[in-house]
Amino acid sequence: MSTPQLRPELVNGHSSAAKSHIQLHGMQEGVTGLIRTSLDAKEFAYCPYSKFRVGAAVLTRDGKVFTGCNVENACHNLGICAERIAISKAVSEGYRDFKAIAIASDLSDQFISPCGGCRQFMREFGARWDVYMSKPDGSYVETTVDALLPQSFGPEDLQMKKVQRIPNEF
Repeated sequence: MSTPQLRPELVNGHSSAAKSHIQLHGMQEGVTGLIRTSLDAKEFAYCPYSKFRVGAAVLTRDGKVFTGCNVENACHNLGICAERIAISKAVSEGYRDFKAIAIASDLSDQFISPCGGCRQFMREFGARWDVYMSKPDGSYVETTVDALLPQSFGPEDLQMKKVQRIPNEF
């Protein structure tokens, strides 16, 4: 098996790296290439406080990949996870239909798993897309957003019939 090659697409005369995405071709490249891309993305992590690097690569239904890395802040609750950055970059360029996301860290004893906030953030864009949780050696486990966040709340729940407001009698 050959090493997957990532082919940058040209966007407005610039490589897609400048536009924050790349194109993956073929099913095997879609998995191993996506994991490799998430491993590469963690190299850009800004984590001076935790020293815990995380990278993510989200794959759109039409094959574009957007990357993200965690960005910490001295005011700790203002930090942003890699998964949310990758998804936000894709959304900011018009993409909302995702096929998969790969997540990477420096953990070698276990596979990196998205935090609860990222699980809910991913769920906003559907429950039935793949999540690849990896290790630095490229090994991974595959799951879905739905499996990570069962019985979840999503946009379609806002459309469900609601009880008419009842005046408070107390």
